[in-house]
Amino acid sequence: MTRPLFILIIILHSFRVFGDAKLPLSRSIEIRKAPDEFSIDGRADEPAWQMADTAGDFVNSFPNDTSYARARTVVKMLHGHDQLYLFAVCYEAVRGNPIVQSLKRDFSYPVSDAFSLILDPFDDKVNGFSFGVNPYGVQREGLIASGGIMGVSTDWDNAWYAETVRTPEYWTVEMRIPYKTLRFKDGNTLWGVNFTRNDLKTNESSSWGPVPRIYNIATLAFTQKMVWDEAPQKHGRNISLIPFTTVEADRNIEANGSFNHKVRVGGDAKVLLNASLNLDVTVGPDFSQVEVDRQQTNLTRFNLFFPERRNFFIENSDLFASFGFRQIRPFFSRRIGLRDGALIPIIGGFRLSGKPSKDWRVGLMSMQTEGKASLGVNSENFTVAAVQRMVFARSYVSAIVVNRISYDEGSFRNDAYNTVIGMDYNLSSRDNLWNGKAFYHQNITPQRPSDAYAHATWLNYSSRTWKFEWNHEYVGKNYQPAVGFVPRNKVFDPLAQKLYQVAYWRLEPYLGYLFFPKSSIVNSHGPSVYADIYFNSNYLLTDRLVQAEYDVNFLNTAVLKYKVISNLTRLFYAFDLTGKGDVLQAGNYAYYNSNISFTTSKRRLLTGTFSFDAGTFFNGSKVSCSADVSGRIQPFAILSIAGSYDRVQLPNLASTRDIFLLGPRFEFTFSRSVFFTSFFQYNTQINNFNINARLQYRFKPMSDLFVVYTENYLTPVFNTRNRAVVLKFVYWINT
Repeated sequence: MTRPLFILIIILHSFRVFGDAKLPLSRSIEIRKAPDEFSIDGRADEPAWQMADTAGDFVNSFPNDTSYARARTVVKMLHGHDQLYLFAVCYEAVRGNPIVQSLKRDFSYPVSDAFSLILDPFDDKVNGFSFGVNPYGVQREGLIASGGIMGVSTDWDNAWYAETVRTPEYWTVEMRIPYKTLRFKDGNTLWGVNFTRNDLKTNESSSWGPVPRIYNIATLAFTQKMVWDEAPQKHGRNISLIPFTTVEADRNIEANGSFNHKVRVGGDAKVLLNASLNLDVTVGPDFSQVEVDRQQTNLTRFNLFFPERRNFFIENSDLFASFGFRQIRPFFSRRIGLRDGALIPIIGGFRLSGKPSKDWRVGLMSMQTEGKASLGVNSENFTVAAVQRMVFARSYVSAIVVNRISYDEGSFRNDAYNTVIGMDYNLSSRDNLWNGKAFYHQNITPQRPSDAYAHATWLNYSSRTWKFEWNHEYVGKNYQPAVGFVPRNKVFDPLAQKLYQVAYWRLEPYLGYLFFPKSSIVNSHGPSVYADIYFNSNYLLTDRLVQAEYDVNFLNTAVLKYKVISNLTRLFYAFDLTGKGDVLQAGNYAYYNSNISFTTSKRRLLTGTFSFDAGTFFNGSKVSCSADVSGRIQPFAILSIAGSYDRVQLPNLASTRDIFLLGPRFEFTFSRSVFFTSFFQYNTQINNFNINARLQYRFKPMSDLFVVYTENYLTPVFNTRNRAVVLKFVYWINT
C-alpha cells in the first residue's frame, strides 16, 4: 500500500498548484427589503419593484461567449419577511411562439426557452440551487453540486412559486422562494448569484455573470455577488409532514400466483433544525410511483448501472453518492431495499444533512430493512456518514463511512458486517480550468482480508480549445463494498460454476482540440483521442480500447460524430456473450469497429439521435444501429420511440443472433398539474415486453395523486407474466 499512497500524496500536492487563477468579470446586485408582501402574478405592478436594484446586459455563452445577448433580459430582486422575490423581463429578439418541450415540471433546460436563477447562499462556488421557469410558467428546481461540473440535478423537489405573462414583445416571470426552501447561514449578507436565459428562437444561451461556452451554464465558478441590505433569517417552525397512502393489486401469473392486494400507510417528515441543517425522516416508505428501469442490451461481461429513482435517496444524494467514481462507488443507494431485482421492505430511516458553515458540510443517514425469508435475507441496517471541508479556492476534502450489518434474533450479528472507510479530495480551480479528484477507500469485513482497498486519481483541464484528462484506478480483489457498486472485480467461470474475485488497474487518458470557425454553419469542430486500458494485479493487459473521434457541432445545435475504435479483450474464462448459450472460449480477441452518429437540432419539433456501428467483434462481426426520435405537439405532448438493433455473427453460432430493444414513449401534459406518461419496452435478449403507465395529478405544491399500471409479457408468445396497478396519495403539510 505504500507505493499507491506515495503516488497519491505527490498528485495531491501537484493539484494545489492549480488552485488559483483570476476571477471572471465581477458584478453585484443589491437585494433590498420590500415594505410589504405581495402576490405572485407575473406582473411588477407593486410599487416596491420601483426601488429594486437591476441586473442586465447579459453575455452570450452560446453560440459564442464574446458578445452581449441579442435577446435582452432585465432582472430585479427583493426580499420580504420570510421569502425572496424575483422579477425578470425576457425580451423577444425573434417573434414567435416559445419553444418548450411540455408543461411538465422539471423540464430540460437546454431544449426549452427558459429563465433560471442560480443561488449560492454560502458563496463557496461548490454547492447551490437552481430555480427555472419557461414562458408557460412551468417550474424546475434543482441542486448544484461539485461546482456544477455535472450541471443541475432536478431530482430535488421543494415548494416555491412562479407565474409568467406572455406578450408578442417579451415575457415576464415573477418568483417567490420561501426561506425554508433554501439552506443558508443566518446572518450571511453576501451570496453568490447568477441569472441565465435560454432563447432557442434566437439560438443563444446567455447569463448575467459571463460563463465560457465550454462550461455548463450553471457552473458556480462564475456566480456574481448578491448583497443583502439586511441579513435574511428564518422565522417560526419549519416542519413539513408528508403522509401517504398506497393501495396496490398485483398477480404473478407466470408463477401461478394468486391475486394479491394490500394497503400501505406511511410518511415522511422534513424538519429544519436550523437555517442550514435539515432532518428527513421516513416511516414505511413506498416507491411504487417510480417508473421502472429502462432496459438495456448487455453484450459485456459486467453488470450494468441503473440510476436511483427513489426521491428519498435522491435528495441531497450528492453528499453520499459523489464519493469514488461511477464504477467504483463505496455507497450506492439501490443496495437498500433491493436485492437482485426483488424488493426488500424498508421499515424506515432518517437523513441528517446540511452545511453548518461555509467551510463544512455534513451528512448522516441510517435505514432499516425487514428480513425476507424467501430470499434468505435477514433484517439489515444501512448507515452512511459523510463530512466535507473546503480547502483552497473551490476544492474540498471529504470523508465517508458506510456500514451494513445484519440483524438476527433480536441483536446485530458481529460476524455479518461490511464497512467502507474512505477519503476523497475534489479539486476545482477558481476559473474552472482545472478539475480533479483523488480518493482512497478501505473495505473492512470480519475476515480482514488483504488487498481490500481502492484508490484513483482523475485530472481534467478544459480551456477554450484544449481538453485533457487523466485517470488511474486500482481496485483490490477483496474490495467488495456491500452497499457499493464495483462491477469489474468479479469474474464468473461457467465451466466451474464459480465466481472469482480479481484486482485490476485502469488507465484512461483523453486529449481533444476544438476549432471555432468565425463564419460558418459550424460552431466548433475538432479531433480527440481516448484510451481505456485495464491490467490485472500482475500488470498483464486484459482489456484495451483506443478510440479516435472527430466531432462537428453545428450552429443550429446539431452534432455529428465519427469514431474509429480498436479493441483487445483477454478472456480468462469462457463467456456467454448473449445470455442464450453463445459461449466464447478463453483467449485473446482483437477486433475493430467504426461508429457514426448524428443528433438533429433540438430547436425543431421533430428531433432525433441516430447511430450506426459496424466492424469485427471478438472472433466474428457485429452490426449495430440505434435511434431515438421525439416529436412535440407543443406544449401538450411528446411522442418518442427509442430502439436498438444488434446483429451478431460468430463462427461458433449455429445462426446469426438478432437482438432488438424497442421502447415507444408517450408523454401528455394536459396542464401544469396533470401529467400522463406511458412507455413500452420490447427486449428480445431477455424475452420480455413491458408496459408501464403513470398518471400524476399535482393538486397543490408537492402533493400528488398517482395511478400506476405495469404489465410484463413473455415474448415471442406474449403470455402475461405479471401485472400490477397502484394508487398512491401523497399530501404535503407545512406547519
